[in-house]
Amino acid sequence: MAKILLVEDNEMNRDMLSRRLQRKGYDVVMAVDGEQGVAMASSQSPDLILMDMSLPVLNGWDATRRIKADSALSGIPVIALTAHAMASDREQALAAGCDAYETKPIDLPQLLEKIESLLRRA
Repeated sequence: MAKILLVEDNEMNRDMLSRRLQRKGYDVVMAVDGEQGVAMASSQSPDLILMDMSLPVLNGWDATRRIKADSALSGIPVIALTAHAMASDREQALAAGCDAYETKPIDLPQLLEKIESLLRRA
């Protein structure tokens, strides 16, 4: 069973997405801000990270940069989750090191497809 680290500050989004992923058979661990997300990426060794970009303490772009700069963590795929749907936001997330990008509200079948594809590659 693959372990997914969900880094999301909005409790409703975190609860809804974690329950849906668990129903699909994933082991889900959660962080509520970017700093905690970086720490948990190191301590929990997830197979994949779902990273909200608009986070308190440390935003998702900077958290992803820190994760990708750490040789022990750099191979973990990161999917950016954001309400910002402009092309420049997608490019900014990919430039920060995200492997894929998903806009909110989340299209679960589309997100699951991206998760499976990245897990197969990893």
